[in-house]
Amino acid sequence: MILPGSRAFQSGFVCGVASQSQIQPAGVDLSLREVRVFEDAGEIDLDNSRRRISRTRRLRFKKGSLHLGKGCYKIVYNEYISVPLDCAAFGFPRSSLLRCGADVRCAVWDPGYHGRSESLLVVHNPAGITLHKDAKVAQLVFARLEQKADKGYEGRYKGENR
Repeated sequence: MILPGSRAFQSGFVCGVASQSQIQPAGVDLSLREVRVFEDAGEIDLDNSRRRISRTRRLRFKKGSLHLGKGCYKIVYNEYISVPLDCAAFGFPRSSLLRCGADVRCAVWDPGYHGRSESLLVVHNPAGITLHKDAKVAQLVFARLEQKADKGYEGRYKGENR
């Protein structure tokens, strides 16, 4: 069952929602806090013993906006997400972002995760895209699990970007 955005907000799953316009019938819009550019290669393995996340550098908004060329960027959201043990959340790009030739790629928000999450922004448009600070770029949809998870997310990203 997908939870309405108003219920997710009222239940405290999403903190920092700036306006009622972010609450949607099937989820909550996430807004842009920062954009980062990748500076080196990362490393991924089976047991995380050699995992190394790519370094990034924060890009600065100029007069409240930022023009991005074609490529991949890491974005951080304004909203702090808390996923209860009986839910999971899935992120999708807003349709306006897609219509401008850009996409947001997200991992699953597991039960028990909380933090100010990050996603991958991919600009496909050869002319790029201009994003304004606090732009609504993704929609988070909460799904109720058939049963509560035995234990919550305990990974490295829990509580990130406070």
